[in-house]
Amino acid sequence: MAEEQDKLIKEISLPLFQSKGWMRFLGVIMVVYGVLIALTIVGILFAWLPIWMGVVLYQSANAIEKAEMTGQKEAVIQSLEKLKLYFIIMGVTMVVALVLTVLSLFLGMFGAMTGIEGMENF
Repeated sequence: MAEEQDKLIKEISLPLFQSKGWMRFLGVIMVVYGVLIALTIVGILFAWLPIWMGVVLYQSANAIEKAEMTGQKEAVIQSLEKLKLYFIIMGVTMVVALVLTVLSLFLGMFGAMTGIEGMENF
């Protein structure tokens, strides 16, 4: 019974296991990106986010590798939980970025209209 479960876990984890190299690559790239952002004054405030995301992605790749090698159900669950966290962070980041972009557009248009109206007096 345990042997069948190990085989099933390895079979289920295979697609993620096959992409673990890309997960690690993106994790390292995100950490490097976060470090480069931290070199700027404003970037220090936001550098933790890509570093955190990179570490989470790298941890997910390590967990899925462990699951494929050992057949442990807990390792598959850990890997999927890390991927879930990665996508939650990415989703929240995108929502915040979209809101700030729309807000910036409206403030820019308002500022441009105010500036044009002010120029009519000259």
